[in-house]
Amino acid sequence: MEKPIPVSQPFLSDKEERYVLDAVRSGWVSSKGAYIDRFEQGFADYCGVKFAIAVSNGTTGLHLALAALGIGQGYEVIVPDLTFIATANAVAYTGAKPVLVDIDPDTLGMSVDAARGAITPRTKAIMPVHLYGHPADMDPLRDLAREHNLRLIEDAAEAHGATYRGVRVGGLGDCGVFSFYGNKIITTGEGGMLTTNDPELNRRARILRDHAMDPSRRYWHLELGYNYRMTNIQAALGVAQLEQIDAFLQRRTDIAQWYRQYVDTSNSVRLNHQAVWATSAYWMICLEVDWFNASLRDKFMAFLAARGIDSRPYFHTISEMGLYQAGDNPIAAAKSVIGVNLPTYFELTEADVRRVAEAVNQGLRVLSSQAAA
Repeated sequence: MEKPIPVSQPFLSDKEERYVLDAVRSGWVSSKGAYIDRFEQGFADYCGVKFAIAVSNGTTGLHLALAALGIGQGYEVIVPDLTFIATANAVAYTGAKPVLVDIDPDTLGMSVDAARGAITPRTKAIMPVHLYGHPADMDPLRDLAREHNLRLIEDAAEAHGATYRGVRVGGLGDCGVFSFYGNKIITTGEGGMLTTNDPELNRRARILRDHAMDPSRRYWHLELGYNYRMTNIQAALGVAQLEQIDAFLQRRTDIAQWYRQYVDTSNSVRLNHQAVWATSAYWMICLEVDWFNASLRDKFMAFLAARGIDSRPYFHTISEMGLYQAGDNPIAAAKSVIGVNLPTYFELTEADVRRVAEAVNQGLRVLSSQAAA
């Protein structure tokens, strides 16, 4: 039997081992140490921003950003309906209300028109998501935020290194938030990063991240804070990963090109769209099949699994799950049913992609007759 092909896996080299061992031997294994500073500065430089604040994961990073911006009870934050649940949950953690809006059918990012239609006197922020590694269309969202005096927070959890009009994501709004979970482009196991050019936001986030301890008086706390710190051991892993990010991204671009070469696409079978103004990070290869429904997609994924190939469905819409009220978001609803993520990771070879593509093509041929019936 041929080797299984997972949908994702991290790449960890001797460098990661050396840096983590160095952190362990230093004795600085918790939330202080040289690797924390090194990772924060290196990631800020990489994103082209002034400040980067390391956090325990991407979700806490989103919550920290919202809290540092003063968003809480009585406010609303606009988020796309098609995204991982953490985007909306982080808003709810503050006591604010996530307002779910529709997406653009090509980029899968927040629809500017939908966001505009969702603004009320209670709206405090807009939180676009760079879904599956492709940037949302940020210029019109920035214009909208300025027009209504709203904060703009990038959920860049899946888009390390992606660019919008030549600028890396993470510095396109008031702040950006990244995840370093094990399946992300670079990983610290768990972990995240908040990026910003705003000195006051940087100051507030750093205080709140560490139980809101007074910077000039140890163990003195005058407001509610959080333990959202990253460990030095995780940061050591992150430094090693960051030093290889260009190679990681180039391989993902290669993988996307191989899929385009070997998958039989058509008007109804598509792979990742890339806008002319964007460079995708290709966190996940996206396959959309217009004639899929939930049942056919499950059968297709089972077809791949029987051949040792893992895959994953697009996210459910948040509104579908019923935790948060929403209006009608038809594009998000349709996309959530027809989308599949195919294997995407650094050690995937062209031969692996060819094998996946052959199974994809075969599976679509087998199921197309069922769709026609």
